[in-house]
Amino acid sequence: MASIWYLIVALMVTTYVILDGFDLGAGAIHLIAAKTDDERRTIIRAIGPVWDGNEVWLLASGGVLYFAFPQVYASSFSGFYLPLMMVLWLLMLRAIGIEFRAHSTSRLWRGFFDTIFSVSSVLLAIFFGAALGNVVRGVPVHQDGYFFEALWTNWRVGPHPGILDWYTVLAGVVALVSLAVHGSLYVALKTEGGVNQRARKVVSMLVPALTVVTFISLIATLWIRPELLTNYNKLPIGFVIPVIVAGALIAIQYLHGKGNEKGAFIGSCVFLASMLVGAAFASYPTLLTSTLDPAYSLTIQNSATSDYGMKVGLIWWTLGIIIAIGYFVFLFRMFKGKVTVGSSEYGH
Repeated sequence: MASIWYLIVALMVTTYVILDGFDLGAGAIHLIAAKTDDERRTIIRAIGPVWDGNEVWLLASGGVLYFAFPQVYASSFSGFYLPLMMVLWLLMLRAIGIEFRAHSTSRLWRGFFDTIFSVSSVLLAIFFGAALGNVVRGVPVHQDGYFFEALWTNWRVGPHPGILDWYTVLAGVVALVSLAVHGSLYVALKTEGGVNQRARKVVSMLVPALTVVTFISLIATLWIRPELLTNYNKLPIGFVIPVIVAGALIAIQYLHGKGNEKGAFIGSCVFLASMLVGAAFASYPTLLTSTLDPAYSLTIQNSATSDYGMKVGLIWWTLGIIIAIGYFVFLFRMFKGKVTVGSSEYGH
């Protein structure tokens, strides 16, 4: 049962990254792809009906983690307290940037809120990538199951790392480039004219960079934690995952070049999903690796709630996820197609 909930947590996080990822990516390129006020309104309009709903998946992921693996939830929120507060502020600033510009008639204030929206989106992408880098690299979990990390120490990977070191910064860069490509593809899919052309240009520039940083991050990960290959060696079918990652990158480049906006965006979704699935497959059954002693690591066995609770929770989760999927299918079908800016729309 604990393994099932491990898969559920991985599924929830992956869903969040794919859905809110294009919102963050659209924000990251907001000031690049849009040059006029009307064009910036167009990008806001492209994500306007769905961005806040997409963020609900982050809360849902935290709720599922709290229910299924309370020790990991408690340890993570204790050890990552400072960056979590920073993420919370960035989420609020991003929402302020989106909502407040719609109620302002001043060009100066609109420019200010556009900048807040874009900068907070960039920083969130980097912080989320660094957070995943911390999970993959490991954190100094003590025997009592808790840990503390300074924001940075000596920028090296070791028994007592900081939240930011060369590896987690690399993970942040990978996340930023990945989501910028993802968001650019979504903007290109949803817009026309100058915004569409500039979004497509961003994709053309960043896909080669994404290929390079993805390869570098893979080498860096295997260098600092070669034991992550253990599950792949036990189940060689797992090597299909990096093949899918490479195939998705090729598909993005090829379909984008052919002008297939929808296909390229789906390729980006596959790329993000396969990257996260690969990390989850390699880490199983460990949720938080201890850099002090592997015996202190938090796994699905020593951090899970009761088996009975998991069985009951699975029933309610299934009902809830069916409703959530139905809502999102309805929402995206309602707002499919290219966007236009009207007097009563987002970003006005």
